[in-house]
Amino acid sequence: MRHRHKGRKLNRTPSHRKALLRNMVTALLDLEQIETTDAKAKELRSLTERMVTLGKRGEDDLSARRQALRVIRSKKIVAKLFSELGPRYADRPGGYTRIVKVENRRGDGAHLSIIAMVKEPVTFKDMKHKRARLDEEAKLAEEPERAVEKEPVETPEEVEAVEVEEAAAEEAAADKGEAVADEPEAPADEEPEKKED
Repeated sequence: MRHRHKGRKLNRTPSHRKALLRNMVTALLDLEQIETTDAKAKELRSLTERMVTLGKRGEDDLSARRQALRVIRSKKIVAKLFSELGPRYADRPGGYTRIVKVENRRGDGAHLSIIAMVKEPVTFKDMKHKRARLDEEAKLAEEPERAVEKEPVETPEEVEAVEVEEAAAEEAAADKGEAVADEPEAPADEEPEKKED
């Protein structure tokens, strides 16, 4: 029985198997898609996911960069992992690779698969963490309110400015009223009298 023996042997010695997986993860992170057998793709998936998780820790994390360099064979690919792939998957809580099965190999009939880095943005169905799901629901709930609210909300300073303008207009109207009161109203009264005659 194989209790507590995880992983596949892939018909190789431990050193050969480790070198194979290191080469494959380097190639996958560089090209973002490779074709290999089903068993190798499944083994490669877990190692690649660990490397992307290290990349998500950021460019400033020297410890994460050194851990990645223990596996990935190229400094250029490690730089790509931390500067490009890490930020790309910052919102995705796992599942950075996809395995698609293709036809069998003609020579030996081996089952082939294409393993590729996921390029689509994370969707609501992919979010398995409760916090991420609640954040997404809150965003969706806020959007209709913004669409309904077309008139801008006035600040207290704007309200005071409007009140001051109205008070000034009332004072100006009152001043004009006093000036009109000083003038005789006879011309207005004379016109109806002319019509009566």
